[in-house]
Amino acid sequence: LEFRRVLQQISGQEPLLSKARYTLRSFGIRRNEQIAAHVTVRGAKAVEIIERGLKVKEFELKYQNFSKDGNFGFGIDEHIDLGIKYDPSTGIYGMDFYVCLTRPGRRVQRRKYKARRLGVQHKVHKDDAIAWFEQTFDGIVSGKRR
Repeated sequence: LEFRRVLQQISGQEPLLSKARYTLRSFGIRRNEQIAAHVTVRGAKAVEIIERGLKVKEFELKYQNFSKDGNFGFGIDEHIDLGIKYDPSTGIYGMDFYVCLTRPGRRVQRRKYKARRLGVQHKVHKDDAIAWFEQTFDGIVSGKRR
């Protein structure tokens, strides 16, 4: 699977493969067929990969790219725009970037033992994510703000 090699070049990690849950004849996908790959990257390496992806988008995202929970995502059409050399045996793949922002202490809500609710002040909201994006990457958010 060539798309696996692309993610490995970008992240330096072994990607996980996702399987189809059910058959979709219109797409030509069978159940349990490997259809996607994903990788989780954290820290400085994640910021560097996001920056390469945003460079393709010219550091401009739409307001709709941000969720109410303080996450945001965007997609690119060709992985070779990230600076990877084109390989005819691999082909060209598009990819999605999805960034999840949390504050320290989020584990309190997600842990199994003595899980507790997070306060409203502690959660990351849409405005916080936009402010972080604009400050960290000097990005531009276009579109309607409410």
